[in-house]
Amino acid sequence: MSGSEGLGKVHLITGAGKGKTTAAFGMAMRAAGHGLKVCVVQFLKTGETTGEVLYARKAGGIEIAQFGTGWFVDPKHIAAGDRSCARDALRLARDILTKGDCKMLVLDEVNVAVSFGLISSEEVLSLLRSRKEGTEIVLTGRNAPIEFIEYADYVSIIESKKNPFDDGHAAREGIEW
Repeated sequence: MSGSEGLGKVHLITGAGKGKTTAAFGMAMRAAGHGLKVCVVQFLKTGETTGEVLYARKAGGIEIAQFGTGWFVDPKHIAAGDRSCARDALRLARDILTKGDCKMLVLDEVNVAVSFGLISSEEVLSLLRSRKEGTEIVLTGRNAPIEFIEYADYVSIIESKKNPFDDGHAAREGIEW
């Protein structure tokens, strides 16, 4: 098997540990390195500040679209803008899959968008079921719904055993973001 033959699996990266988006971008870099077109749709995120986005923009081969308000989502007080951004992200993901030219689609933080009630797990599963054969999908974020765990071909749960944040240390540029 070579090239994009055999593509079409669903990967789920979830858990409370650090590194879910980083793992997804590693997969995206690997796919792009082999000449596959990669698209990343980021739910709840905006800005050009994370190292993975900065590098992907410089290196090319990975298209990134971000959908966030620029503020942290308060799950107890969901704003209309939060729902609107999540819906726009889902719409773009559907458009990308309809075109069929993207061979890997990363839906970064989609699990969190679902857990906050911005979109439903049924909408995401419908999207996954309706895709053309040959597109690898990566779902990331904490609190993946059980339906995603059951549907995915690969499931990775990242745990946190120890983290400097627990001792009050700040995130470091180039390491945590």
